[in-house]
Amino acid sequence: MLEIGQTSFERDVIEASRDAPVLVDFWAPWCGPCRMLGPMLERFEQDYGGRFRLVKINSDENPELAAQFRIRSIPYVVAFVDAEPVDAFVGVLPEAQLRQFIDRLLPNPSEAERRKARRLAQAGQLAQAVAALRAAIALDPQAAQVHLDLAELLLERLPSPIDEARIGEAERSLAAAGATLRDDARLQALRTRLASLKGLAEGPDEQQLRQRIEADSSDLQARLDLAQWYIARREFEPALTQLIEVVERKRDFADGAARRTMLSVFELAAEQPQLVSAFRRRLAAALNR
Repeated sequence: MLEIGQTSFERDVIEASRDAPVLVDFWAPWCGPCRMLGPMLERFEQDYGGRFRLVKINSDENPELAAQFRIRSIPYVVAFVDAEPVDAFVGVLPEAQLRQFIDRLLPNPSEAERRKARRLAQAGQLAQAVAALRAAIALDPQAAQVHLDLAELLLERLPSPIDEARIGEAERSLAAAGATLRDDARLQALRTRLASLKGLAEGPDEQQLRQRIEADSSDLQARLDLAQWYIARREFEPALTQLIEVVERKRDFADGAARRTMLSVFELAAEQPQLVSAFRRRLAAALNR
């Protein structure tokens, strides 16, 4: 249990709820029902072993927060999950109903492992995050978003080299995710990244492709293949430069492969918004001329 006020609300409630549900108990010392509910909530927090967090706010000392949630009667409990208020109740619930209220908030075991992996990845503990995602998949093999999380770590976040074992595991995860997600933008982006990595070993080398383009600037297949080399190294600007050349010269070349690949690269390069914006404009102009 944590007693907080206005200054730490963002950290201790909003941000904390991204990792585990947070119950916010608005109370006051003079409130008799509050003295009944508070110990019950504290006991449940211990019984649940950290699967949810309890935060108490003295409504008399924090009138801004009380006003923000339009509290007219206490005790008033608000549940936060993933930074959003998702449920609430007023007064004292019987223990059975309180347990049901809490149980509805808790992530399933697979989702709990996924959240654990997210925390580990944010802390830079990428190998441990991969282990947590593998555990989440073992608990729920159909969890498509978890498969995407794992593929993203294997292909994007873990240090090089990306060996055959990592590529194989990522490919299996993307296949599992694709069974339900299909047109998901992140799925398509990771498939593009995977294809670029696999293509390096199977297609012409980079120098050969450069020479082909120098000899014939209209060699669109060479431009497509060279873009894959850049994507594999996460060099998105030169990759997009080659791809837009293909679209501008012949937008339906290889059944529109350059356009589709550009859309995936936009997703991969999301942390470079100016680059993405510039090439989105060029792509729109090429498609609409």
